Amino acid sequence: MDAKILIVDDDRNICEILEFNLKNEGFDVECAFSAEEALKKRMDDISLILLDVMMGGMSGYNMAERLRAKGNHIPIIFLTAKDTENDMLTGFSVGGDDYISKPFSIKEVIARVKAIIKRVDQPQLHLPAKTKLVFDDFVIDFISKELILKDKHIKLTKTEFELLVLLADHPEKLFSRETIIDHVWKETPYITVRTVDVHITRLRKKMGEYASMIVSRPGYGYRFICHS
Repeated sequence: MDAKILIVDDDRNICEILEFNLKNEGFDVECAFSAEEALKKRMDDISLILLDVMMGGMSGYNMAERLRAKGNHIPIIFLTAKDTENDMLTGFSVGGDDYISKPFSIKEVIARVKAIIKRVDQPQLHLPAKTKLVFDDFVIDFISKELILKDKHIKLTKTEFELLVLLADHPEKLFSRETIIDHVWKETPYITVRTVDVHITRLRKKMGEYASMIVSRPGYGYRFICHS
């Protein structure tokens, strides 16, 4: 396996355990014991970053923000003892691709690492045979992978984009959280319905005044309506 994993954690024991097990799976592994040290490393050959949130000095969230601000889109899995919905929202909002709570099982970490690398290497969710979905001033552009609201271009993460396309390409259809997971996270194990809710919350925030186009039905799931 050619993928190279960068582990960033100020707990050397965790780094050693992760490094040993990931190397046994065939990954090339490099460790950094602070965000500051990690940011000095070459990133062009890194396939994925396992990033602790709470570290002395710069936090994992701040490191992720710096990478994304530079246009670096290496997949990031946050490792953290914090597990509230706000923490998850923060992680996804700064560009995280996944979120694993401590204490974690090595088997789960390895499964998620493999799933995200596989997902990045694969073509994304099958898109409709058209270049745009248009609902008056609400436009989903499949070429730029953006949401356009009254000519304002909104950047979406890969997951946010696929989630929006799934709902918007089937207006009024009610999707259960489990069905959404099967479509958007089908290659990623351990995804919970809570993860769907967190991504929907983040997506609605980016949609601004159009947030009401994604409607939740308690106990059932979500659907997209063609009017705000």
